[in-house]
Order: sequence, then C-alpha cells, then structure tokens
Amino acid sequence: MATHREIRLRTRPEHGLPAPEHLALVHAALPAPAAGEVLVRNRWFAVSAALRTLIAGGVKGAPFPPVDPGSPLVGAAVGEIVSAPDDSGLRPGDLVSHWQGWREYAAVSAADCTPLGDSLPDPVAHLSQGWTAYGALTRGAEVRAGDTVLITGGAGALGTMAGQIARLLGAGRVIGSTGSPAKAERLVAELGYDAAVVRGAPTPFAAQLAEAAPDGLDLILDTVGGEQLSAAVAVARPGARAVLVGALSGQLDADGPGTTARVELDSYPLILKRVSLRGYSPLDHPETEGEWRDRFGDWLRAGAITFPHVRVVGMERAAEALREVMEGRHLGAVVVELS
Repeated sequence: MATHREIRLRTRPEHGLPAPEHLALVHAALPAPAAGEVLVRNRWFAVSAALRTLIAGGVKGAPFPPVDPGSPLVGAAVGEIVSAPDDSGLRPGDLVSHWQGWREYAAVSAADCTPLGDSLPDPVAHLSQGWTAYGALTRGAEVRAGDTVLITGGAGALGTMAGQIARLLGAGRVIGSTGSPAKAERLVAELGYDAAVVRGAPTPFAAQLAEAAPDGLDLILDTVGGEQLSAAVAVARPGARAVLVGALSGQLDADGPGTTARVELDSYPLILKRVSLRGYSPLDHPETEGEWRDRFGDWLRAGAITFPHVRVVGMERAAEALREVMEGRHLGAVVVELS
C-alpha cells in the first residue's frame, strides 16, 4: 500500500503553547481522491501561529474548524497536481495553492485549488500573507497619501508584508512593533520602516509609541490586540482608522486558552476623536485576491517589495518550526519545504 507522511495532533496541551511532543509525524495511506477531487503532491506549506487557536478548540464563526487529536494539522500549501478529473481544468504538473498543508499528499476538491500559473516569479511567494495585508490597507481602512501608519506585530508573517505595502500605497511614515531590539533594527534597516517600538523594553510601550508618532497615528493595522491596541488608540489622531486582522496577544499567550484575546480600551478617545475600529478578513473581499497577485508580481519583478521568510527543509523539522514560530524566533513567514 502506498503511503505518505503527515503531521497530526497527538494531544492538546493541558497548559501553555503546543510543543513538538503534542504532535506526531505518522505514515498514512496515500489519499484516494473522491469524485471532483484532485491529488496534490505538496511542495511547500506555511507554518502559522493561528494554529494555536485551532489546536485549542477553535473559535465560533472562524473560517477553519478546530484540529482534533488524531487529525492532521492544516494550513496554506503550494503543491503540484498528480491527477485530476478531466473536467476540472487542472492537469498533472500544474501548481496550485490550497489549505491542506502539513502532509506530503492531499486529496482536495478541485474547486478549492487555485491555479498559480506564472503570476509570481517564485511559487513560494504565494504563501505570503500579503493578500490579507493588502486587502486590509485598501478595503478595511484605505491608506491615504501621507498617512502615519502603525503595524502591530510588524516582524511577523503579515506585518513584514504590511509595512512594505503601506509604503507602496502612499503612507508617509510607517511604524512597526515587535518583541526584540534585533527585529526592530531589521524592520528599519531591511523593510523600510521609519521606526520600531519594542514590546517588553525598559521604556513602556505606550511611551515609545508616543515618541515614534509625535503627531499621532492616522491608520492602525493591528495583528496583536492587547496593550498594543490600547496604546495605539491613545495616540490616534482625530478621524483615525483601525483595522483589526489578528489577535496574537491571545494566540501566543502561554497562560491563556488561545481562544480569547481580551483588550482594555478607553472609550473616551474613540468617541472624542471619532476613531473607527473595524475587523477585517480577506474573505470579505475575494475580488482582491487576483488584484493583489497582479500587483505583488509587478512589485516583486521591479524589486519594490520582498517576501521575508525562512525556509525549513523536511517534514521532520515541521513540529519544531511551529514551536519557533510561536516563540517568535524568526522574522517574516516560516515555510516548510518538502523534498
């Protein structure tokens, strides 16, 4: 019997973040595509901190169901079609993106596969979170020329894209937040941020942010929540817009359940300065996916943008890669490459 390897959840942690001992690398029967499905050989998949929430039991209304013990993990993947129905429009050898990562082969509905073609010069770039950042900065809260923009979680998979995109869309000053001085230096030196504030530094976060944005903030793209969102609202300019796309403060809280992300906000600044808060998902505006892909490809070929990421080679290293993502060891996205 033909087999492949996949990473399954062995057990949910009783306390703290998922660790390699909670996962299992197993051999399983090669998936057999049902009617309307294609067989995909995965070549790369993304490692996302959002898995903490799915492993913890998920959140009602989220687009992905929880990952139960004994089930494979899930995530964005790029793979090569092995077989496909004649009427699917897909052919062996085509590269597609889908959401059944963490395994070597996947049986995926043809309707859930996105053909990639040659829109991007590197297929791995399809695993960036730029689509979410782009949609948030064009539909969720549109960047205006000269805006001062804060990206919380600026060194993460989404934040490293968002800062660059904000600049390309006309922002006048871009500020990022991160968890280490080394990452803060890289945000400024490598990704074009004008300033970076560091969570956990001797100087309180709110004071650092006020110094980095002396004239206030026009736009806040928040991937974190918690004290960072509170501090951002405090220094927001009249009419500022905040678009919320993530909740890392809750997802990566080792003392919390991973399914809540509480934040304390002073409502007076919201009212007096007419600050708007809006949640955003790229699923709200599916038409932006193709628009983003075209602009991303053009920007990449022109050298105007990069896809900051770390490649981890081999399924054997995937579980440790998840631990490293949750501990914030890397700048940008983390991608597992399968031989």
